[in-house]
Amino acid sequence: MAKFELKLPKMGESVAEATVTNWLKKVGDKIEMDEAVLEIATDKVDSEVPSEVAGTLVEILFNVDDVVQVGQTIAIIETENEGEVSSQEQNVSETVAAVEETVQIAKETVSAPQTIVADYSTSEKFFSPLVKNIAAAEGISLQELESIEGSGAAGRVNKEDILNYIKNRGNKQVISSQVATTPKEVEKTPVAQSSVSTTVAPVSVNGGDEIVEMDRMRKLISKYMVESVQTSAHVQSFIEVDVTNIVKWRDKVKNSFEKREGEKLTFTPIFMEVVAKALKDFPGMNISVDGDYIIKKKNINLGMAAALPNGNLIVPVIKNADQLNLVGMAKTVNDLANRARTGKLKPDDTQGGTYTVTNVGTFGSVFGTPIINQPQVGILALGAIRKVPAVIETPEGDFIGIRQKMFLSHSYDHRVVDGALGGSFVKRVAEYLESWDINRDI
Repeated sequence: MAKFELKLPKMGESVAEATVTNWLKKVGDKIEMDEAVLEIATDKVDSEVPSEVAGTLVEILFNVDDVVQVGQTIAIIETENEGEVSSQEQNVSETVAAVEETVQIAKETVSAPQTIVADYSTSEKFFSPLVKNIAAAEGISLQELESIEGSGAAGRVNKEDILNYIKNRGNKQVISSQVATTPKEVEKTPVAQSSVSTTVAPVSVNGGDEIVEMDRMRKLISKYMVESVQTSAHVQSFIEVDVTNIVKWRDKVKNSFEKREGEKLTFTPIFMEVVAKALKDFPGMNISVDGDYIIKKKNINLGMAAALPNGNLIVPVIKNADQLNLVGMAKTVNDLANRARTGKLKPDDTQGGTYTVTNVGTFGSVFGTPIINQPQVGILALGAIRKVPAVIETPEGDFIGIRQKMFLSHSYDHRVVDGALGGSFVKRVAEYLESWDINRDI
């Protein structure tokens, strides 16, 4: 018998730790190679940790709710091999097995690729040793490996995925062997999993009330919101914006845009582009606070608050938003929103935000007073766009007309952002929106 140390894998460039949320296996259970052993959480994103070997789970080193650092040993798995097995030694044995398993598949491909040496350790994606060994044996480059669509948790590539890819490689097709549509898999996605809560037996005087324990994500949100209110001196500025030109422009171009780009053009990327532009004008809003120190952020990374189907909230981040054109912004917004709804966000997708935008108008709210996403110093709420009667000024005089208007609600940290800056920033956003070119090409 040999013992294998299962370590917490690297999950992204900015992710250094994770919290154990659920052990899928208990001591004494048999484990197959690449089978999920436990579930972990980084911020609000859930993931599974698969076993790199087949064997029996003999020791669990961390309990539920414990915080584990990347690279720490989290469990011991006993294998059938003799002696102590290091990760490198195990990789060698896996390579031999992988090569034998894929020889027949390789013969079936149209043209057998030449073996290349690729450094898979530089990838920000997690690949199990078995997957990397199969890829190495088949000469699959890092870029090619990262392009494979995975059917595992959070889009992880498993053994079946890469074998199917190799089988169809001759046709240059990337095929995912399985889509997470079974009840068991859906339950393990972050969205579905977070909706599973422990229901306590009703304790009610009149017998009509029900007491339900918060799920893990709701507990996190509750904790973050209370901490934010206790940390920042929240103050708000409100401004009404005439977005008639934007509504008309979008109505004019949205069909041709979708036909050309294969993406829907919503209002969100338009607003995100404008906010990023305003942040460049007012870098004092693109900061964070650490004790008595102000950190001026080099990059503009916009958080995009998104409501999940289960009612919880998550904030994926648009990295370097000021460097994206409107097409790139629309694609990024749609991708993050879709992956948020389907529970396929990666830990890095919610990290590094410098300013946050939330669309309260989605639910019909005219405006709101959002709570700052720490350690940022500002958050902008977008109200519902409504047709309202308005005074229109012209050289011939004033008259009443129907205009499309909305409210912007800016919450900012009065410890470091005074009213002049907070108000000027949201006014600049409004100016950019109202001066939108109705003849703009995209």
